[in-house]
Amino acid sequence: MAPPLSVADALARVLERAVPLPAEDVPVGDAHGRVLAADLAALRTQPPDDVSAMDGYAVRFTDVTAPGARLRVIGEVPAGRPFDGTVGQGEAARIFTGGVMPAGADTVVVQENATRDGDTVTFSAAAGMRGRHVRSRGRDFSTGTVLLRAGRRLSMRDLALAAAMNHPAVTVHRRPRVGLLATGDELVPPGTPPGPGQIVYSNGFAIAALARHEGADTLDLGIVPDRLDDTVAAIRRARAENVDVLVTTGGASVGDYDLVQSALAAEGMQLAFWKIAMRPGRPLMSGRLGDIHVLGLPGNPVSAFVTAVLFLVPLLRRLQGRADLAIADEPAVAGADLKANDERADFLRATLSTDAEGRLVATPVTDQDSSLLAPLGLADGLLMRPPHAPAVTAGGPCRVIRLPA
Repeated sequence: MAPPLSVADALARVLERAVPLPAEDVPVGDAHGRVLAADLAALRTQPPDDVSAMDGYAVRFTDVTAPGARLRVIGEVPAGRPFDGTVGQGEAARIFTGGVMPAGADTVVVQENATRDGDTVTFSAAAGMRGRHVRSRGRDFSTGTVLLRAGRRLSMRDLALAAAMNHPAVTVHRRPRVGLLATGDELVPPGTPPGPGQIVYSNGFAIAALARHEGADTLDLGIVPDRLDDTVAAIRRARAENVDVLVTTGGASVGDYDLVQSALAAEGMQLAFWKIAMRPGRPLMSGRLGDIHVLGLPGNPVSAFVTAVLFLVPLLRRLQGRADLAIADEPAVAGADLKANDERADFLRATLSTDAEGRLVATPVTDQDSSLLAPLGLADGLLMRPPHAPAVTAGGPCRVIRLPA
């Protein structure tokens, strides 16, 4: 029997046949969190003309180099209504924020420094510099400039930028469709009084939320009892629903009642691996069922969630064309002594805080048992311990992954 894979090798196998899903056009207002499938270039120049950055008066700089200048007002320039005339020597035009600078004018004097008397305006202060309070044409961006690159997950700010670039729609990768299947005679849905030996099912709620957080759509395939024919039927439902990823929880090992592997094999799954050298989450399965990516997560809720963070998240990101696949880790200091590690990579649930020196401190929760949800709820991150890592005293260096909220 082959030894368990390392975390890095297992992730490489999960991703090796994953390619971005096809592209589709969506209205820019519906594109928050979607991943661009093509570079987005500006379709216009912003601003399209020199415009005023303030309410005031558009003038020639040479007319306002000293306090006390008096000019004749020849018109006004609201935003969206350019002035047809030309500002000549000794003249000014009343202008408002966003108004196009009239011909001849190169500077704006703010209205706080102006006193108007009929068609004459007197300025109490000099302009200071040519071009003051003027936003020059193209200061933000110019036509043809690529401002958003393929592979970027669009933020709220990106939507404003895309709209300003004059894009009514953007080309993004299709959302992955994730089917979630739980197995086990012992599981009952929340709200159901558990019978003898039964527990309330919880894994799928966190995993579904994690998948949606990463931009996927989810399909609940329900809880399947430990019977081969029921498990096969559920897998066939997933295929009929055209899921891109099938996530199972429980039943992926090789016990008498662990039937997920057998059911998937009966349906033609190509198994990539089913054991990894990590804690929690050793019995993790990965494979392909035709075009469907299969992840068989452990049944223990902490193991299921941790492996979903480490393996499902990168897979969903790859399917959406993202470049940032894995959740980033960062340096921290240990908030408690850490024992030397064995041959498995450890991902300790930990609370995160900041010490007096501004350092990130990761303190493992007291009980690391993979069945306990209350300690997982307290945790902010995963403290990473590589295989055979030496002992670390409190205050020593470590690395952590922040858990998504």
